[in-house]
Amino acid sequence: MKGFGVALGALGMIAGAAQAAEMGAVDKPIKLAINEWTGQHVSTHVAGEMLKAAGYQVEYVTAGYMNMYQAMADGELHGAMEIWSSNVSDDYAKKVEGGGVAELGDLGLDAKEGIAYPAHVGEMCPGLPAWEALKDCAQVFASAETIPMGRLVDYPADWGTPGADRMTGLDLPIKAIPAGSEGALIAELRASTERKTPLLITFWQPHWAMSAYDVQFVDLPVGEDACFNDPAWGPNPNAVNDCDFAPSRIFKAGWSGMADTWPAAHEILTNYQLDVADQQPMMGAIDVDGGSVEEVVAKWMADNEGKWRPVVDAATN
Repeated sequence: MKGFGVALGALGMIAGAAQAAEMGAVDKPIKLAINEWTGQHVSTHVAGEMLKAAGYQVEYVTAGYMNMYQAMADGELHGAMEIWSSNVSDDYAKKVEGGGVAELGDLGLDAKEGIAYPAHVGEMCPGLPAWEALKDCAQVFASAETIPMGRLVDYPADWGTPGADRMTGLDLPIKAIPAGSEGALIAELRASTERKTPLLITFWQPHWAMSAYDVQFVDLPVGEDACFNDPAWGPNPNAVNDCDFAPSRIFKAGWSGMADTWPAAHEILTNYQLDVADQQPMMGAIDVDGGSVEEVVAKWMADNEGKWRPVVDAATN
């Protein structure tokens, strides 16, 4: 409504009032959850800067990925911008069913998770990427804490245990050890690549490290619902999870009161999309080149206004 003009008199005031009602509680900050990995920081800050451009106050709040949904249902957190369906907690579904949390649609990233290794490891374990090869060369991956079993560097404990679930499901002699953080996962990949040492790791894309360290995925049996519910399904008749990760859907969710409290913000976050081709270079600029999340996102916002501004304008004009 900027520049609408004093000459419009009462009509202008009515239009302004309508806009204010659509914006909602602009004096109340919208709190977005910051989880434990760089891509999520990027996704969240892009969304937050879009909200700021619309005229909202935004706070970024550090929150545990698996246990943030109670705070969201209580209205203490208002949005989470990168939730992976493959390892979302049961608490999420309970809070959605209870009405405290509402889904805000897909983020738009083309994603994959799996058991992976740097390409040079293929020479140390002949038969890769076939998962059966791990039966015969598990000891190649052994460490002092796992010998005689092999070692899988799994996700940090707060992200769940998807790697450990696969080792058990496929009855492989490999022990999953949780990494301390995303940074620890990257450190493992870097050290393995530089020293040409064996490494088996739970990893995901989009991530800049996939190309930087030539990371390859192990070919696991293609998963379907029965794999996760019926032990009789799949190569191990005694366990579930004897298959690949479920195809990952990446979506957004928020406090169920958002639509009433900040209608335009709710519309912006629902329609917000981020492409892998945009997210992955920003991740590299942060983790490889040492840029801050704020600086890298600000540059992307300035260089790509045509990608995000229409979403903001559609919700506020």
